[in-house]
Amino acid sequence: MKKITIETGVGIFIVCGLLSLAYLSVKLGDVNLFGSQQYPLTARFANVSGLKVGARVEIAGVTVGKVSNIHLNDYEAQVELLIEPDVKLQEDSIASIRTQGIIGDKYVKIKTGGLQEYINPGGEILETESSIELEELVSKYIFEKEKP
Repeated sequence: MKKITIETGVGIFIVCGLLSLAYLSVKLGDVNLFGSQQYPLTARFANVSGLKVGARVEIAGVTVGKVSNIHLNDYEAQVELLIEPDVKLQEDSIASIRTQGIIGDKYVKIKTGGLQEYINPGGEILETESSIELEELVSKYIFEKEKP
């Protein structure tokens, strides 16, 4: 009788451990098992250097989505964003690529506009600001100083 109780307890413990491991794997892997309620938007940038799929999308420092895809379209980088369903963006919103800290990760920052019309799901953010590269700024500063 006692063996059955110990074996049952060990079995329950192992099942709980496997369920916990599965839950952590799904959460840390950012996998949506039942689909996503987020809606897609696109934005075109001249330069997205350092931006990666999965990067945050922020408004006023609050994460409201993520980057789902980046690809080249007509010699511009087209970035596909997934935005939370309760966030509505005005048509004159501006998307810019920023760096967290001096050498931190890149993310997309959205400045909201003032228009009453909103971007429909699947729409495009028309106003964008590309990534600023530190190397370009330094070289521009150095080489412009050398001119007589």
